[in-house]
Amino acid sequence: MHAIEKILAKNSGKSSVKTGEIVTAKVDFAEINDLYLQTIYSFYEMGGEKVWDRERCAFVFDHYAPTPDIKSAANHKEMREFAQKNGLRFHFDTNCGVCHQVMPEAGVIYPGMIVVATDSHTTTHGAFGAMGTGCGATDMATILMTGELWFRVPEIIEVRLEGEAPKGVFPKDVILAVLGKIRADGAVYKAIDFTGSYVEQLGVPGRMTICNMAVEMGAKTAYMQPNQAVLDYVSERAVRPFEVQYTDPDFEYAETYVFDVSTLEPELACPSSVENVHTLESVTSAGDVLLNQGYIGSCTGGREEDIAVAAKILKGHHIPPYTRLIIVPASRDVMLACLEKGYIQALVHVGATVTTPGCGACLGAHEGVLAPGEVCITSTNRNFPGRMGSTEASIYLASPATVAASILNGRITDPRLYL
Repeated sequence: MHAIEKILAKNSGKSSVKTGEIVTAKVDFAEINDLYLQTIYSFYEMGGEKVWDRERCAFVFDHYAPTPDIKSAANHKEMREFAQKNGLRFHFDTNCGVCHQVMPEAGVIYPGMIVVATDSHTTTHGAFGAMGTGCGATDMATILMTGELWFRVPEIIEVRLEGEAPKGVFPKDVILAVLGKIRADGAVYKAIDFTGSYVEQLGVPGRMTICNMAVEMGAKTAYMQPNQAVLDYVSERAVRPFEVQYTDPDFEYAETYVFDVSTLEPELACPSSVENVHTLESVTSAGDVLLNQGYIGSCTGGREEDIAVAAKILKGHHIPPYTRLIIVPASRDVMLACLEKGYIQALVHVGATVTTPGCGACLGAHEGVLAPGEVCITSTNRNFPGRMGSTEASIYLASPATVAASILNGRITDPRLYL
């Protein structure tokens, strides 16, 4: 069996499972973000009284942090009351950050577990050798009541990433290249196992970036075999013992895609689809793409190494007049680390606006939404019309380095010129 299949078998009390089989499995951790107040209503409508385990579920206030309007403030109020009533051990309020960043930092994510959250980018946690997937409010209410959920064992495809990335090519460029080939519907309800020499040497932040965007191909979940960097990270934080699951050496994937990372260049996902991927050079050779906003943040591109590379490129310069750069650290811990190392101060001097850790404008709610006709280059994960504000705005997805180099010039620019 594959490691994902072993996780599903273990949590459903079975000796083995196979593709297509429906199983009812125990959930090791459940997370509800502040878009899903309906979870509480569904919980009570179905007869729920107390959550099944106060130590295995949490609310994370990240999409509206701090609240930008009365409705979201009222939602937070009801969620806080529910969390207090149930005595939840983990509650991540508006001072914490994005769910997919704060949960690993808190030690509730570890190899061999099943984590379900009301967020499609829960595939991120495959970076830790966990099975992470998203669900809606009714399914989450069922988990809060019983600690279990049904799953269909997914078909598993391999994305093998070999080689060493050249200068200026970051994990975001790699996953955009993968997206450009597999497309937005190429892995619907499948699991993606990222393998290969590039993955084996990749640190925790880069692994999280790649697994995060697996869902942009339709994937139900993602997986990476934990390396020493992951094991060290988790061992320092894990709130309970864990067991790494390994894929049997004779496992046969439904499909295999192979990428030579050493041949890649900086990539862009152009408006208005994540699969509309082109090399940066091919886009800029067709003419200047003028920018109104640069944005570095989210569960895809707001970690310490992302902010660090932006500070390195921009330090000593200043963004052009009538443009803006918004920096949104993925968590409080990320912000503190970046303050300690001077990255935040350097970016403020450059002219950047630094906002509260959280999702910010990634979902078009606040802290940097776009006006009609504006153009933004961003390290976030989606660029469909209306994602960051107006449906008439244009969004380019890129690595944080590309965002920094581009906003420095007011037009899309190759980061390799500054590295």
